[in-house]
Amino acid sequence: MTDFSKTETFTPTEFVGVVNQTLEYAYSSVLVTGEVASFKVNQGKWVFFDLKDEETSVSCFMTLWSLRQPLEDGMKVTVRAVPKLTKWGKFSLTVSTVQPVGEGSLKKAYELLKKKLTAEGLFDPAKKRSLPDDLLRVGVISSTQAAGYADFIKIINARWGGMKVQVAHTQVQGMDAPDQIIRALQYFNERADVQVIAILRGGGSADDLSCFNDEKLVREIASSRIPVITGIGHEVDESLSDLAADVRASTPSNAAEILTRDQAEELEKLSRSMNRVNQVLLQQVDQARFENREKVQKVSRGLLTKYIEPSLEANKNKMTQMLQKIQGKVTEMQQNVQSKLKLLEALNPEQVLAQGYAILSGKISPGMLIKITTFSSDIEAEVKKVMERNKN
Repeated sequence: MTDFSKTETFTPTEFVGVVNQTLEYAYSSVLVTGEVASFKVNQGKWVFFDLKDEETSVSCFMTLWSLRQPLEDGMKVTVRAVPKLTKWGKFSLTVSTVQPVGEGSLKKAYELLKKKLTAEGLFDPAKKRSLPDDLLRVGVISSTQAAGYADFIKIINARWGGMKVQVAHTQVQGMDAPDQIIRALQYFNERADVQVIAILRGGGSADDLSCFNDEKLVREIASSRIPVITGIGHEVDESLSDLAADVRASTPSNAAEILTRDQAEELEKLSRSMNRVNQVLLQQVDQARFENREKVQKVSRGLLTKYIEPSLEANKNKMTQMLQKIQGKVTEMQQNVQSKLKLLEALNPEQVLAQGYAILSGKISPGMLIKITTFSSDIEAEVKKVMERNKN
């Protein structure tokens, strides 16, 4: 039998504790979108503001160091928070992350933070570093599922083979993206086994790209010990991460072009150089012959027959031998270049695909989706069964 007449009694402290336990169980974390009002910072440590809509207002609290994008009254934002009842009996949201939403709020936050960081000299062109010429190892921070990443890898392989690419897979939009990208930057800087870090993300809306205006991320890029190149969005898009990077590419594809040399251009340069060497050598041989003829005309025919002609013939033979040796070296260099070019072509993944092979990417286990790339198609498939292959 249930006694409905019995009511549990709490002290105020016990009641607040029970309510917070209930809230934590039901809503361990919530996302709330609204307009900022009554924004203020106390003691240089604590941030207070209200989040409101047309009918309701909710009090919000957070630490100043957690605020990574500027706020002003009237801005529309989404907060990630934990609902709590304070010891004074007031309901509030304890905020961990704030993200401006909407074109107007995003633009305002961008301008405020840009002004602040520019005043600190964070975007000073004098601090930018050039990329190494002998680039062999690149660290890439991107979503490996994104089209921009696929374009980057395709162009890298097509333009110049042999480059080692290490990839840190992260989200490239949303509230969690900045911290994931920051951890990837720290990972590459701690290992120090890449020469350049490339941060890549294809096109998207202002909301999609807003994670690259996160203050902590922008500062991490500016302080990186390894040079950073960004290829974020389309050519018209500009983020604070772009301004903090050492080199800004207009797109992920453009980043690949900046980081690599073109095979055809390099071979053309080599060919022109070898032609110039040939021309100089021939000019020197002709000049030597002309000078010898002038000397011959100043002496008598007897001296010419006795001394000059044998010397001239000997010099001619020596120059001819020298030219033959140089021509042999040039031919050897041309053959070496052609051999390396054939090797690069044989290693081209597109050639392998053209022969009927396919490339699998993804986690190969039952129930997982994998990507199958053929010469003419990209196929998404589900793994049904995985069996060990009999190699006998």
